[in-house]
Amino acid sequence: MMATMSSNAYHNPVLLQACIDNLNIKPNGVYVDITFGGGGHSAHILKQLNEKGKLFAFDQDEDAQKNKLDDKRFTLIPYNFRHIKNYLRLNGINKVDGILGDLGVSSHQFDEASRGFSIRFDSELDMRMNQKNELTAKKIVNEYSDKQLTNIFKTYGEIHNAARLAFVICASRVEKEIATTNDLKEVIASCTPKFEEHKYLAKVFQALRIEVNQEMEALKECLTQCVELLEPEGRLVMISYHSLEDRMVKNVIRSGNVEGVEEKDVIFGTGTKVFKNLTSKPILPSEEEIKNNTRARSAKLRVGIKL
Repeated sequence: MMATMSSNAYHNPVLLQACIDNLNIKPNGVYVDITFGGGGHSAHILKQLNEKGKLFAFDQDEDAQKNKLDDKRFTLIPYNFRHIKNYLRLNGINKVDGILGDLGVSSHQFDEASRGFSIRFDSELDMRMNQKNELTAKKIVNEYSDKQLTNIFKTYGEIHNAARLAFVICASRVEKEIATTNDLKEVIASCTPKFEEHKYLAKVFQALRIEVNQEMEALKECLTQCVELLEPEGRLVMISYHSLEDRMVKNVIRSGNVEGVEEKDVIFGTGTKVFKNLTSKPILPSEEEIKNNTRARSAKLRVGIKL
């Protein structure tokens, strides 16, 4: 029996029906939700499974454990999805029929002021998805070198004045520690373009969050393992929210690796396809979904079938 839960209070599952449709769920199959969150996607996957089907979910955020589904077919693994292969193996699973990922930050993490993810609240500069990790956004802005900060803002935030931004932060922290989200916003006010404050600050916070949680490294490791884990005809269904994530997902589906380098047949020199690409153009949320859930506006869904 599955527990009732209010997933919408924690996180609205983005592109829900498109995800379920594209997973092409076999009733007795084995599936993985690498970003459990509020359990919205997982609950709908379970509805498609019979008593022999299995669903494994990953989430390193302790808050997500409160949303665990009471169902004997379901296993919640409280670790980062970069360890997907090892923890599935510990549960006796070597191959799966489908993997779903809704990347990015959950609504709950944005709305929980104390977590420091949002530009809307004044709180400690934290941004950790796993509260047991030592690295925080506060540590980064106060201890990283000018060069390190420039690289983070340029690479993860695609910020045009990254060098100036890093210089201003380094100069300011000499006078006083940058401890809260408001401290940071005040310090970088001179770098923030007029009429584009929200967009610019969102990029700054995104860059810090990605570095705090090592998101790109984790996603690279996870996607590489997903290729190995999927059965032939298995589905990879991924929602990304910014170009760095989307590029990795697109590369994996196109070439079988995150670098996007297509492997060549040794004899014939032709490319060897790993996935059939079902989304040469990504699936985007409807205007109605964006109206109901503004955080869906930058979502891109890509789907590949393992050959």
